[in-house]
Amino acid sequence: MKPENNQGIKRIFRATGFSMQGLKVAWQAEAAFRQELILAIVMLPIAMLIDVSSVERILLIMTLLIVLIVELLNSAIEAVVDRIGHEIHPLSGQAKDIASAAVFISLALCGITWLMIIWPLFF
Repeated sequence: MKPENNQGIKRIFRATGFSMQGLKVAWQAEAAFRQELILAIVMLPIAMLIDVSSVERILLIMTLLIVLIVELLNSAIEAVVDRIGHEIHPLSGQAKDIASAAVFISLALCGITWLMIIWPLFF
């Protein structure tokens, strides 16, 4: 049976609080997340102001958000691996490297999408 405070609207408020706490921790502890969030904050108005179709605008915004999502997951994986232990283990390195590769791919996707949409506007 679920506790009373974990149902309905209370659950939604608690979950939102945990999410905000996670964003705060990521901002405080993860330089890469701070950099990518600042980049997204700078790029979001550009995506809103340039003359592109609605679908292109959504793609520009979505790729910015994908980078942030993947970076948060990468940070979570790193935290779990570090929690388990700091000794060098091939599986720990593999988990961190794969998560880092996911961030790289999301950044590449973002860059390619922005380049393909923006390039024809200026050249």
